[in-house]
Parts: sequence; structure tokens; C-alpha cells
Amino acid sequence: MGRAIAVALAANGADVAVNFHTRADAAAEVVERIEALGRRAVAVQADVADPAEASALVPRVTEALGAPDILVNNAGIGVRAERLELRDLDTWNRTLATNLTSAFVLTQAALPAMRARRWGRIINISSLAAQTGGSVGPHYAASKAGIIGLTHGFATVVVKDGVTVNAIAMALIETDMLHTAVLADPGRIPVGRFGTVDEVADVAVLLATNAYMTGQTVSLNGGMYYTS
Repeated sequence: MGRAIAVALAANGADVAVNFHTRADAAAEVVERIEALGRRAVAVQADVADPAEASALVPRVTEALGAPDILVNNAGIGVRAERLELRDLDTWNRTLATNLTSAFVLTQAALPAMRARRWGRIINISSLAAQTGGSVGPHYAASKAGIIGLTHGFATVVVKDGVTVNAIAMALIETDMLHTAVLADPGRIPVGRFGTVDEVADVAVLLATNAYMTGQTVSLNGGMYYTS
């Protein structure tokens, strides 16, 4: 999803900083695709689950490309355990740090420049699990529900500053994570197929270009939410 969103934003005129944790080769490939579109791009390594690394990421991006106008909080993990007691505190803390705290820290770091320019877009990646509980577990559902609350909270704070904050809550999108899901069955989806990363990117571009939508959660799930 991160790759698709980055390329789609570049195709619509953005220069893009691609954050990666360990997959430098994948980040370099995204940079090449963006540069082929005639835009500037840079890959920046940081483990955003570490608040110190996350907070340092925005200054590093600013030095390379200028202060970011658009922030996409896409980092996420979904550690599955077969029994509730195996979802221990370490798993809880790591999930919250990666999926939720990183979005808070990065938003805090990016907002001052956005508010000074009176233009900015924050796009947070949530999940259908935030709305229904999902199948990964309470730790994952809580982290993604927190993203929706974070979206509402920041949207309220910056609504007068030219900055919009929205979330995308999706389910069963064709990604690496999907193929580890026990219930990854297209038969569960009313439209009869998995979603594509390009469809996620379409919504991200909408949120990046629309100045009137803020504090909203866009449900992208093939109709699963309204049938749940």
C-alpha cells in the first residue's frame, strides 16, 4: 500500500520521501519509479516504532525535500496469535508503538510547518478491525481504533489552520499481510474480490487533494462493514 500511495501521489505532482525500516531494496525501487515520473524522491531509513527515530524523520525529510505538505501514516504490523493468552504485553506494546504511537509522533513533528504555511494533509491508515474487531486480535483492533480517534482529535485541533486529517479504514486488500490472514477469503466480501492497493491509493489522492473533507474515516472494504 505504501508503494502504491507513494507512486500515485507522485503521479499527481508530489515529490515523495519513502520511509523504510529494513527493506532498503524495496524503497529504492519505489524511488526509481517516482523519479521516472519526473518527480524528486528520497528513501529514508527509520524504525518509526521508536519515537526518537520517528521524531527525527521529519527533519531529515525536510533537509532533503523541504517540509512535508502531506503525511501518510502507513506503518503497521499485525502479529497474529492463536490463543488470547499469547497476545502478551510485549506484543501489545510493539503493535501500539508501530501502528498508533508512530502516527502521533510523526503528526506532531509535521504539523508545525503545515500550520505555518496554512496547508497540510494528514492521511492515517486504519482498518475494518477498528470498526468490527477483526480477526487478528484485540491488540491490532485497538491500535487501529486508536488511529480513528487520533484522526478525530487532530482534525479538531487544526481545522482552522488549513490542515485536514482523515483516515482510511480498509479490509482485505491484496498485500503481504493479507496472505497471512486466516479469514482471507474473497467469498466473505460482498463485491466478491479482494481490494487492490491502487484502489487504496485512489482514496489517498482524493484526501490529499480535497480541502473540505476532514475528521472523516473512509471505509474501503468491498461492502463488508455494512453487512457486518
